[in-house]
Amino acid sequence: MAKTILEYDTVSLDEENGALVIIDQTQLPGKIELLSLTDIEDIWEAIYLLKVRGAPAIGVTAAIGVYLAVKDLKTNDMMEFRAAFQRAKEYLATSRPTAVNLFWALERMASVVEESTASPDCRVEDVKELLLKEAQRIREEDIDVCRRIGENALTLVKPGDGLLTHCNAGKLAAVKYGTATAPMYLGQEKGYGFRLFVDETRPLLQGARLTAFELQEAGMDVTLICDNMSGAVMKKGWVDAIFVGCDRVAANGDAANKIGTSVVAAVAKYYGIPLYVCAPTSTIDMSLPAGDAIPIEERSAEEVTEMWYENRMAPEGVKVFNPCFDVTDHELIAGIVTEYGIAWPPYEESLKKIFGNINN
Repeated sequence: MAKTILEYDTVSLDEENGALVIIDQTQLPGKIELLSLTDIEDIWEAIYLLKVRGAPAIGVTAAIGVYLAVKDLKTNDMMEFRAAFQRAKEYLATSRPTAVNLFWALERMASVVEESTASPDCRVEDVKELLLKEAQRIREEDIDVCRRIGENALTLVKPGDGLLTHCNAGKLAAVKYGTATAPMYLGQEKGYGFRLFVDETRPLLQGARLTAFELQEAGMDVTLICDNMSGAVMKKGWVDAIFVGCDRVAANGDAANKIGTSVVAAVAKYYGIPLYVCAPTSTIDMSLPAGDAIPIEERSAEEVTEMWYENRMAPEGVKVFNPCFDVTDHELIAGIVTEYGIAWPPYEESLKKIFGNINN
């Protein structure tokens, strides 16, 4: 029997062949294709072209990628090694500007280099080994973090509820469980019988191609809707709660997620339906006071005008605005679900408290 998508690792390290192994998500759901990447240029391209995507998965990819970039470096000179690592780190950081997990993972790897090379007895091979262990640790942590987010999110819903999600913050966006889908997977384990609604998520259709695909493969009750249908299903009373992921959260609770999330949030607010942002603390950027400071990636016009279509669907020469993300104002967010608990408004206080507890 053929393996389902749930049986493949989204992101993993093939130590024997010195390769990053990912599912090429641009091929889903039509074909499950694994890519084995050894060159940093190919890893950069995989992130940029969304062959691997989702904040947690991007972080794991960056950690493994920067390790592979220096793994086979032939030098015993620590200064040369540090310079090569820095070049690789800075290069990978240019692949996606919005997802803070990318920078978070790269900084964790950089801290390993800084701390280990502070010792005069440290050898280049020792640093390589420490980088390998840190990349593996980041990957394993993601599984635990997503499960804890799911457990916390489950306290917000009850068996039989209708849940809506936008884009893909699922298993395909992480190592396992996902963030926004974590309560759905854990609810299935407990027999909660959720009714799930998935926005298709234009223009790249991550909801249709990825979220609907993985949740259906898991045997859940899934209904796919166009983005402009979410208000209709809310008005019918079919949705009890909304869970979305995020690529970056500011200190005041403003959250950047896939374009269209803010529209879903505004409509949900009108109908009195709570929208929860599922956010590993690695995606919360306390250095940014508000969402207007979050850099928003813009992508090519072709994603809107002709990608996925047999024939071009817009007139030649028409102007196109194609931001990859939008920022949902904190006033529209009912709660931010982290692995350490749920942050409630006012977020300046609750997020600060969560980070204070972590540091203590």
